[in-house]
Amino acid sequence: MHRQARVYVKTAFVQLLISVIVVALLLINAGLPLHPRLGLFLPIYYHLLMVGWATQLIGGVALWMFPVRSRERPRGDERLGWMAYGALNGGLLLRVVAEPAHAITPRSWSAWMLAVSALLQVCSVWFLIIALWPRVRERPKVNRSSMGGS
Repeated sequence: MHRQARVYVKTAFVQLLISVIVVALLLINAGLPLHPRLGLFLPIYYHLLMVGWATQLIGGVALWMFPVRSRERPRGDERLGWMAYGALNGGLLLRVVAEPAHAITPRSWSAWMLAVSALLQVCSVWFLIIALWPRVRERPKVNRSSMGGS
């Protein structure tokens, strides 16, 4: 597994661990109230799980397993993969900060942070698609008539 795919997969595992800790706190808070505002972290849990864990794991495995593009550049332009990684995790970090802040006291800065967060996450998916699209190609067709068929 090349470095870029390893970084994606390891970061996905870290985000899975963080999401499990967040949901554990939410569940404990449901039975033994720890803090009244802890429930504001439910959207954070979902984003860490679905964007941080699932999307990032899928991206890392795709970067690793999709067919090579060419001998000279087997993974194409790796800068796109790194841009996707930065945008995904930057957007997720912004969301982790802005989501509870905006829920407690809505302000224009937190609303803008949420908008930028969403834009970064959408851009990260596009960067991954652009990076992986050339690696998805048809298998060469075999000419059956030249294989001694009837």
